[in-house]
Amino acid sequence: MIKVAVFPNRPAMTSPRNYIMPPEWVPQDWLWIGFPHDAEEWPEVLPRAQEQIAAFANAVAESGQEVRLLVRDAANEARARALVTGAVALERRTYGDVWLRDTGPLVVADGQGARAARRFAFNGWGGKYLMEGDQTVGAQLAQDEGLPLETADWILEGGAVDGDGTGLAVTTEQCLLNPNRNPELSRTEIERRLADTLGFTRILWLGQGLINDHTDGHVDNLARFVAPNTLVLPRATGKNDPNAAIYADAKAMAEAEGVTVKDIPSPGLVTSGDRVEPASYANFAITSQLVVVPTFGSVHDEEGVAAIAALFPDRATIGLPADAVLAGGGGFHCASQQMPSAGARV
Repeated sequence: MIKVAVFPNRPAMTSPRNYIMPPEWVPQDWLWIGFPHDAEEWPEVLPRAQEQIAAFANAVAESGQEVRLLVRDAANEARARALVTGAVALERRTYGDVWLRDTGPLVVADGQGARAARRFAFNGWGGKYLMEGDQTVGAQLAQDEGLPLETADWILEGGAVDGDGTGLAVTTEQCLLNPNRNPELSRTEIERRLADTLGFTRILWLGQGLINDHTDGHVDNLARFVAPNTLVLPRATGKNDPNAAIYADAKAMAEAEGVTVKDIPSPGLVTSGDRVEPASYANFAITSQLVVVPTFGSVHDEEGVAAIAALFPDRATIGLPADAVLAGGGGFHCASQQMPSAGARV
């Protein structure tokens, strides 16, 4: 089966400019982060989840980058202000989940100073979690910044795709071909729409995402581009690593298509009670000066952070606890969305 689709003559976008979604490592003007507020989403761990997200926001702000932390209401604004430094700006917004990677605007650029925003239909990750504000917060953020906004009529979450800035993107069949997203769209039609809306002219299809990932296998928890045509993937640690076969399959698919693969360790088996958690160091957030890696109290945490640090010699890399954030269904990358600088390019 062909895994990389190429569209050398993709349809022209509505705008005459040649927009593409920049890779995450280009300079950023700021980072939006969502602040946890729903006790039902984080039963028994909401205070710790808030503390961990606040630590993430503080670290990015202290690195010199602007951080805009979204808070839901007055009570959560007060809680957030007690946890973050004055360098973190707070924005009152109506949103449900904190996963702005999926609900926030995807910003595209033409490399010549022009930016625009893309938003897609959103159905709560296949109808699982429908919360007030999640369908509208992305458009509101984009419009408040004066970004030209195009809204597509098909479902896509930002965490389902990752690009290298050259037109190559990676995704998983488990998510984008899932019948709970766009059952009327073929693989070919999804590929063409990704090309038209985000500038992705080559698609690397991987198979399954991590076990028990409620997003149906978002790729940002499995595989991330760290340079053009260079993909980072976890490798299994220990005989009981629940995702060993998934990692091996993804690596084989990527290498078969000529993509360079860099290995990082997985956290191994991470559980909450009897549940296997979809813990992954690949859910790191890249900012202009700093890479923030989620850690889980695993014996592999230090090795995982070091492996990612080696991939970003131009930035500092730190690990921060994210086990409580994970209990709500995601990590630091999931909870954030960057604004690439005007003119940003590979």
